[in-house]
Amino acid sequence: MVHEGGMKLENQQFSIPLSHVVAEFHLEKVYESTDFEKVEVTSSEVNRPGMQIVGFFDYFDSRRIQIFGKVETSYLREFTHEQKDKCFDKLVSTQMPETNKIPMIVITRSLEVFPELLEAAKKYDVSIFRCSESTSSFMSALISYLNLHLAPRMTRHGVLVEVHGEGVLILGESGVGKSETAVELVKRGHRFVADDAVELKRVSDKTLIGTAPDIIRHFIEIRGIGIVDIKRLFGMGAVKDTEKVDMVIHLEPWDETKQYDRLGLVDEYTNILGVNIPSVTIPVRPGRNLAIIVEVAAMNNRQKRMGYNAAEELNSRLMSELEKNSD
Repeated sequence: MVHEGGMKLENQQFSIPLSHVVAEFHLEKVYESTDFEKVEVTSSEVNRPGMQIVGFFDYFDSRRIQIFGKVETSYLREFTHEQKDKCFDKLVSTQMPETNKIPMIVITRSLEVFPELLEAAKKYDVSIFRCSESTSSFMSALISYLNLHLAPRMTRHGVLVEVHGEGVLILGESGVGKSETAVELVKRGHRFVADDAVELKRVSDKTLIGTAPDIIRHFIEIRGIGIVDIKRLFGMGAVKDTEKVDMVIHLEPWDETKQYDRLGLVDEYTNILGVNIPSVTIPVRPGRNLAIIVEVAAMNNRQKRMGYNAAEELNSRLMSELEKNSD
């Protein structure tokens, strides 16, 4: 069973300043465009322009950062001056409809920058930077970085905690006990990530990462007490800036008329940003220790991921016993 946990935001486009990318990877400046501080990177994919070097520009995406490695550079050395001029002019000037120029060109392995490429970059005002890393290593790190910062995202009202290594997103109506449960979990040695507003990012087709807005990071609100700084009260070991969301727990007031799942044979999921996250619904009433229940739910979810389902094991034993008795 799948519950909808939020809108899909795939069509919303996010961006990151090119200057942040350059600073993150400590890139060496070869040529900096006049509008460098205004350039935004909008694509998490990158391109090694091997096909473009030989003149194939179908499906060329000018939003991508272009990377020249040892293969491209070695091949281009065989070109004449005129061929390089034509190749680089075409590459740097090509734009998709309704897109801006190439964000930047990166030369890996500290390889030489062809004068013809530098000339084309200055002509069309496109930045060129260089790094010493291997092409594969740099591309891998860059794609991971862009996937994180350009990921589809949304904000949910809830609490995010790490329990026994599991990222648990606790959802429910205001006043149901989410924050109090989080504080009790912190006292029991678990780690707090976010309260009230949880920023969720889909960094891959199967992975959600949660964090707190900078302005309220490490703060939690408890009715009757007010705002509490978890980091200062419980120490650095009690907090975490980001955490993968492994399961969702819905807290709701106990409804006597509702039939709650007592076996767990039917797996439930909450769909957030197109990712199905395992979820459970926990009814709340006086006398129930929610922190312990959340701990057990987290450990049970981890056990399921490792291939063991207690409900299915019990059901299998019961079926075997019934078969024996029927013989």
